[in-house]
Amino acid sequence: MKVLKFGGTSVGTVDSIKSVLEIVKSSYDRGEKPLVVLSAMSGVTNLLTQMAENAAQRKSFAEDIKLLEEKHFEVVKQLIAIKYQNPVYTKLKLMLNELEEILQGVYALQELSLQSKDLIISYGERFSNYMVSKIMEQYIPESIYVDASHYMKTDSNFGNAHLNEELTTQLINSLKHTHADKLMFVTGFIGSNEEGRVTTLGRGGSDYTAAIFGSILGASVIEIWTDVNGMLTADPRIVKKAFSLPVLSYTEAMELSYFGAKVIYPPTMIPAFMKRIPIAIRNTFEPEFPGTIIQFESDCSQYPIKGISSISDVSIINLSGSGMIGKSGFSGRLFTLLAREQINVILITQSSSEHSITFAVNPSDAEKALKLIATEFELELQANKLVMPEVEKDLSVLAIVGENMKRTPGMSGRLFAALGRNGINVRAIAQGSSEFNISVIIAKEDLAKALNAVHDAFFAELKKTLHVFNLGTGNIGSTLFKQLAKQHDFLLDKNDLEIKVVGVANSRKMLFDKNGINLETWKEDLEANGQVSDLAAFVETMKSMNLPNCVFIDNTASKLPAKYYEDIFKSNISIVTCNKIANSGDYATYKLLHDTARRHGVDFFYETNVGAGLPIVRVLKDLMLSGDRILKIEAILSGTISYIFNNFVGEASFYDVVKKAQELGYTEPDPRDDLGGVDFMRKMLILARDAGYVVEAEDVELEQILPESCAAAASVDEFYAELLKADSFFNELKEKAAAQNKVIRYIGKLEEGKVSISMQMVDETHPFYSLSGSDNIISFTTERYKERPLVVKGPGAGAEVTAAGVFADLVNVGAK
Repeated sequence: MKVLKFGGTSVGTVDSIKSVLEIVKSSYDRGEKPLVVLSAMSGVTNLLTQMAENAAQRKSFAEDIKLLEEKHFEVVKQLIAIKYQNPVYTKLKLMLNELEEILQGVYALQELSLQSKDLIISYGERFSNYMVSKIMEQYIPESIYVDASHYMKTDSNFGNAHLNEELTTQLINSLKHTHADKLMFVTGFIGSNEEGRVTTLGRGGSDYTAAIFGSILGASVIEIWTDVNGMLTADPRIVKKAFSLPVLSYTEAMELSYFGAKVIYPPTMIPAFMKRIPIAIRNTFEPEFPGTIIQFESDCSQYPIKGISSISDVSIINLSGSGMIGKSGFSGRLFTLLAREQINVILITQSSSEHSITFAVNPSDAEKALKLIATEFELELQANKLVMPEVEKDLSVLAIVGENMKRTPGMSGRLFAALGRNGINVRAIAQGSSEFNISVIIAKEDLAKALNAVHDAFFAELKKTLHVFNLGTGNIGSTLFKQLAKQHDFLLDKNDLEIKVVGVANSRKMLFDKNGINLETWKEDLEANGQVSDLAAFVETMKSMNLPNCVFIDNTASKLPAKYYEDIFKSNISIVTCNKIANSGDYATYKLLHDTARRHGVDFFYETNVGAGLPIVRVLKDLMLSGDRILKIEAILSGTISYIFNNFVGEASFYDVVKKAQELGYTEPDPRDDLGGVDFMRKMLILARDAGYVVEAEDVELEQILPESCAAAASVDEFYAELLKADSFFNELKEKAAAQNKVIRYIGKLEEGKVSISMQMVDETHPFYSLSGSDNIISFTTERYKERPLVVKGPGAGAEVTAAGVFADLVNVGAK
């Protein structure tokens, strides 16, 4: 025998009732002897409550009566054969007339007692169960309607009645004895007192009815049919990655339900808990889905927790003072006071010094609690032994739940790391001695971000999501988007990583979409739907969206974005940049940004500042982290200059080579921007600082490649004219190098904290001798790599390799 309980959404429409009928018929046909408990049709209980309140205020309820009639009559019309309809219409009409008479009484008296209200709202369950039983009678003649108010006996606490278990047990057993061969449709939510007055069982009452019948009749399982696939790891409206849990223990389910999971109400589980009857949470609209089984013992899960639950709106009150220290019975006095006045305390935490107690309550109870405390502890407050408490509002509770937690070290650390990395401040913490639950109180505005961040942290096998805000859509930015689109499936399958570009901006327009911008059509979407670009507004919008695991990418060469880096770090957002300006400005700014990123636990990645896609910055950091000591760094870090000197051989003149480099797009429109060595200097400056040296730009010894006449030319044309005149100067250098079997290289060097960049002639024993094309190369001489330096070599320029470097930095965000 099993109990099937269907909620309001399951009997809300003609189509949903059809689904209920199929589920019940399938169970009956399998010989499972089901007993069915139905709630009122969705929206009916609220409508009945509204009608009762309107009647008490002398407002008309005639239209609502008509609406109730139409709602139920339409189901009868659709699902009962015409020849059987009239008796059902008649019975429903009689019940509607009874309801109308009661409402007329309330209207005349202008008074709505709890007793009258219970009677009025009980009609919702009566309508639905009678109606569905008559529909089912067409297929299973043994179907009957049972009014549970005759069997669920309670006290007279109207609105939230308590069960008389002994009498209820006798009556339900007698019902089963007299109707052993019947398919019963039982009204949920309602009972009656000793005088036969209808009562209601309060929140979750229909589930409670199902649990009581199941417990007394010894059901093999109690199935709660609703509109979700069981109990999920988190609220699916907030956490899109939430998934159904196959098995929960009673304790886990109660903990999750207490902290906001609305699928089941904890007290409804107690009768099943006492008899160890499993409870199955199933989806009426996906009956093939197995849902969640709630049983006495939990299963062995691969995850350290079972779920993350939350209460979205709470207030906290902090009571502190020396009068609490060592004062036995103080807590009992406080919480007895609150309980006596029906104030539910959601969470309690107390300092080990006994100097303070913090507790959370519903916001509607907060001011009442303050007044009670002020009255009860008036003498202590006047004597300054207690500080008058204040209410902190707009807070939420987040709780992680699971029996595996007590066997898994590091649960608290993982929780607080996920919150801290996303800049979520914890106001209070509570953990039970059972270690089934760790609860934290956070700002209400951070709840969605916190739920997603914590879900990612604990369900590691799921895809981690990075939310990217990209500034700059030129060659590098647009190439990055192509690479991200191409690698999207690979990242999901092989790295469990999803990258969502949720913000894009260039100098003209900016566009946001928290669900992710389409990387195939971003250009058209930005043009069609983007708003006028404003860097300050872009940063503020990024912050206000408050998404977890955010990354700001600076794919520009502008000075402006660097001004916002500190604020971005303080908002717990990581930065990936190919823009050198922030790291190569004054040292104080460099240090401030790095310290801020470290202090807020976010990443600052800029591999492309030095060698485009070459792993130079990362190699340097890894060497230092592993305890190696840098003795010397030598590098060629300008693809343009590398190309020029690699091709300045044989009969070629320096003028011809530079001209060719410009034609190929290796140089800036004015080649002196490259040949001046300033960009090279910035890269060496960043390496020196990352190696631990305090170096400013003016400390770098920068040897000029060009004669003064070339550097000082008034225009690009004049520059080339002067460069032609300087042919003899460069030819002498080339001939001198050739005579010594050497080649000319423009080399940067870091040694003993000194940075220099100069033209040098190197022979074939030098690692830079065989450099070709526009490649970059860097040589690390360290304590470990003393005899044979560690050399990194490869393309040092170009949109493809630079975008790839940004991509590599991006996928490493949060990896540590």
